[in-house]
This record gives sequence, structure tokens and C-alpha cells, in this order.
Amino acid sequence: MKKTLLHGMIIPVIIFSSCAPGNQQAQNTAVPEVPVTVVNQTDAVVYTEYPTSLEGQTDVEIRSQVNGILERIFVEEGAYVEKGASLFQIDARPYQEEYNNAQGELLAARADVATAKIEVEKLTALVQNKVVSPYQLKTARAAHDAAAAREKQALAKAGNARITMGFATIKAPVSGYIGRLGKKTGSLVSPSDSQPLSILSDNREVHAYFSVGEADFVAFKDGLDGTSISEKLKNTSAVIMILSGGTTYPQTGKMDMVDAAFDKSTGAITLRATFPNKQGLLRSGNSGRIRIGLKQADIVAIPQAATFEMQDKIFAFVVDKNNKTRQVALTISGSSGNTYYISHGLKTGDGLILKGLESLKDGMPVKPQISNGKLASN
Repeated sequence: MKKTLLHGMIIPVIIFSSCAPGNQQAQNTAVPEVPVTVVNQTDAVVYTEYPTSLEGQTDVEIRSQVNGILERIFVEEGAYVEKGASLFQIDARPYQEEYNNAQGELLAARADVATAKIEVEKLTALVQNKVVSPYQLKTARAAHDAAAAREKQALAKAGNARITMGFATIKAPVSGYIGRLGKKTGSLVSPSDSQPLSILSDNREVHAYFSVGEADFVAFKDGLDGTSISEKLKNTSAVIMILSGGTTYPQTGKMDMVDAAFDKSTGAITLRATFPNKQGLLRSGNSGRIRIGLKQADIVAIPQAATFEMQDKIFAFVVDKNNKTRQVALTISGSSGNTYYISHGLKTGDGLILKGLESLKDGMPVKPQISNGKLASN
């Protein structure tokens, strides 16, 4: 009997699998969600600050106009004085003697004029009676004219001596506050002294000077009503002053001056605001910042936290209609607190990304979480 052996075959089975659905899910979860606000252009008053230095309404250096010893000081440092009040007394004795001498010369000159006049009158009668020749009368008249000229010279010399003697008493040319005293009693003073005796400041009003660039000045000028600079200045809003330390001066000021030309070296022009100062709280030399409010049209207010700086420029991220990020450069027209006012770079309907800017790149897909409004279609 024959036996038949069957040889088995091994058939491999290939199983195909795909990772596509899982990868797609991972890709979808990788798209970040970002908070977005829809911005709107509007008209607003934008406040801009500029550093300023203060000067009194009048700041006068008090100097001696004559040489001499300082005998008396009539005022205290920091005191308020009225115009015409005596401030310093310089030893006037040498100038008193010069004045007395000039007065003596004047009296002698007047006596000479009187004598010459008598001689003219006498010779006039004699000439009329033909006792003396007319030549003698002409000579007498010439002598009288010379005596009259010397009298005028003596009168001018006496007047000058009186003025010089008056310089020994130094009086306040304006009302104001006395500064530090540069000399003490007994000191030698001179018109050539490098330092003044003191500074007298009229601080009832103070002038705040500050400089603005050409672009800011054009925006400031164009934002005011009026056809001339003087008319535009009258239409400026109240000016606020922030003192050193961050305190706000309690009274507002008024713009009242624009310099005649731009500074060629800086490209800036100087403006002036005047503040009342009847209480004397401000003094010449104070520093601070001027805050000016100017109404601007079609600007956007955004939080500063939604921006970032790169190469001295300010940028932000917006979301386009395809939910992709787009980096935009911003033009800042002003700021207030934590808010930027944007004049260029954003428009109504743009979706501004508020947070997570450090992880974003230009053209990156995102999921916008819009808190208000609706994005523009374009």
C-alpha cells in the first residue's frame, strides 16, 4: 500500500494601516487660540507730553553800575520786593564828592555867563552912542556864547555825577522774588563782577518752553481752528503741567507763543505755555512735562500690551480673513496711561491679537477668539 505526503505552504498575509487620521488630528490641535478684539477708528483727544523748563515772567540780574564797598543789604534771600524798593547800598561818599564838585563848576559857569551878559549889555549901549567900536561888542558876544557853552557842559557833568551817585543805591527794577545773595556786607563790588549781586524774578506768571518736531507741529497746527498762528493759539485747549515727581500743577496754562523758525540742528521748533503763579509755587528753573490735548480724527485706541517693539519701531499682530497672522507697523500719535493712539497701521474691522505675541510669527495660522464685533471681510 502506498502513502502520499502533502507538503504545506505558508502564505504571508500583509496588513495595511494608515496614520493619516491621527496626524490630521495632531495638526489641528497645534493651531493656537488667540484672543482678538475688533478695532474701530474714531475721533478722540490725544494727549502728548513734552519735557519743559520754566522761566519767570521776568528774570533780572541785579548788578552794580559803580565800584565801591557794599555798605548795606536791605533784603533777605527769597523775599518778595516791590518795584523801586532799595536792595543794596554802596558807599556813596566818593560819588557825593564828585557831584558836589560838578555843582561847584556849574555855579562858576553860571557866574561867567552872567558876567559875560553884563559886558554885552554895557558894550551894546556904548556902541549905540558910538563910544566904542562894534568889534568890541562882537568880541563880548562871542565870550558870552563861550560862557553859555561851558555852563551847558557843567550842567551835563553835574547831571551825570548825580546819576552816578544814584547808582550807589541799587533798587528793584521790577517786582519779584530775590534769589541768593552773591555778596556780603563789606564786599567790594564792581560792574565787571562775573556773578550778579542777585537774581530778581517776577514769578506771578511762569513761561514753560518746550520743543516739538516738525511732524508734531504740523499735526498740532492743522488740528486747530483759525487762519493764522495767533488765531490757532487762541483756540488751543488748556495745557496741563506735570511737575518733577509726577504731581500735576493745580492750575492749567495757555499756549501763547510759537518761535519764529525751526532749529536747523535739531529740526524742532519752540513753543511756550504760560501758567498763573500768584501763590509762588513755581520758580524759574523748575522742570517738568507739558501735556497737550489735541483732537485727532480716525485714530485707534489699543492697549500697549498688544504691541511689541523691534528696531525702535512699534508693531502688532492682526488676523486676516484666512485666520492667519499678519505683522503691521504702527504710527503712534500719542499715549495715555496704558493706551496707545494709532494714526496709521490699523483700521476699522482689523482683528488685533491681544496676547501671546511672543509665540507668533507672520503668516502663522491661528484660531481667533473674538471678544467683540466682526472682522472686516477684506
